[in-house]
Amino acid sequence: MIVHRLRARLQRLSNGDLGRQGERAAERYLKKSGLRVLGRNLHTLAGEADLLLEDRQTNAVILVEVKTRRRDTADRDRNEPERQITRDKRRRLIGIAQCLRRANGWNNRPIRIDVVAVDFVQQNSQPVIRHHQNAVSTN
Repeated sequence: MIVHRLRARLQRLSNGDLGRQGERAAERYLKKSGLRVLGRNLHTLAGEADLLLEDRQTNAVILVEVKTRRRDTADRDRNEPERQITRDKRRRLIGIAQCLRRANGWNNRPIRIDVVAVDFVQQNSQPVIRHHQNAVSTN
């Protein structure tokens, strides 16, 4: 019984590390595309934002939800991490965006919510990244 708990705890730690690696990979990818990082792992009354970025060209503030997983092959399937954005998660992300807008006085700035999916394929050292702009409607 003790061994079972220890293994479960180690698995959770491993998944946390995987999530942090995914967030770092997503951040590097988004910075290369010209976005500027405003914050990481921001806590609001509505929940936590993985990444907050700014598009200097459009003056938009971008809340980014990062979904990460490890997979054995590069083949895409129905269990892609971005499919894990449920209706409740969408509501939370909208609430987080509204909290950040109020707290920072961004009433006249466009805010969008993106999802970045990061797949770490075991045979490949580079993650596969998919960026879904406006994945959650704020209207």
